[in-house]
Amino acid sequence: MNHKKITKEVLLPDGTKLPKLGQGTWYMGEKSRLWQQEVKALAMGIEWGMTLIDTAEMYGDGAAEELVGEAIKPYPRETLHIVSKVYPHHAGRKNIFKSCEASLRRLGIDYLDLYLLHWRGNIPLAETVECMNELVARGKINHWGVSNFDTEDMKELWQIPGGDRCSTNQVLYHLNSRGTEYDLQPWLKAHQLPMMAYCPIAHNPSTRQRIAQSPLVQEIAQNYGLTVEQILLYFVLRQENVMAIPKASQLNHVKDNAQVYNISIHEEDWHRIDSAFPAPQQKTYLDIL
Repeated sequence: MNHKKITKEVLLPDGTKLPKLGQGTWYMGEKSRLWQQEVKALAMGIEWGMTLIDTAEMYGDGAAEELVGEAIKPYPRETLHIVSKVYPHHAGRKNIFKSCEASLRRLGIDYLDLYLLHWRGNIPLAETVECMNELVARGKINHWGVSNFDTEDMKELWQIPGGDRCSTNQVLYHLNSRGTEYDLQPWLKAHQLPMMAYCPIAHNPSTRQRIAQSPLVQEIAQNYGLTVEQILLYFVLRQENVMAIPKASQLNHVKDNAQVYNISIHEEDWHRIDSAFPAPQQKTYLDIL
């Protein structure tokens, strides 16, 4: 029986290596009673090798960035890969530099490894691209990218001078949301751009429940001694060009996520899951949360 080994890194277009498995922070930092627990969860993730941490100025109105800042303080900066995102209405010359500085201040660091446009807004893409490349030149960010961009958006970005310096596209992707496989993922792969999957274990509780209630998923989880969440995460990580940033604020969830690298599911079983939750055979709208 064949097994597929998960690689632990992806390459950005310039050859920079990033971990395939990171940590998300959406909805973190918003409740003071959970603050210390969430700091510990992020720190434990770093100890387990999940040094790619994704946040945004939008999350908790900056609170998530402050939380990340506290969690990463004990660790050497060069061992971390910190990603933040700018609001679309801040992504122009008037506000982006202030937004970036504010994110850096909340995080307590001098530069971002990746700075993403959170989604498309009314500010012209060309202006955002120019500002992003200026932030790289100023040493405030190492790379920039986009989020929630579909294939046509990426093609448009590539027509803009300097737009091809984009390093990644962060989109919703999980076992029950596979629309990106139709044309977006092939396009990204052809342009040597890794995809970053947010909500890889399905953000929507009813979606996750539907997957969890599948007799096939239950059978495979039981046979391999896995949780349903681990199967969902394994699905994303087994894609060669894709990173995953699951959020985990409970220590046991962090540990479960980190152990996905050790999972080995027979290809025959995997084909059964693939058939039960197939990718669409035609173009579908990009799922966005």
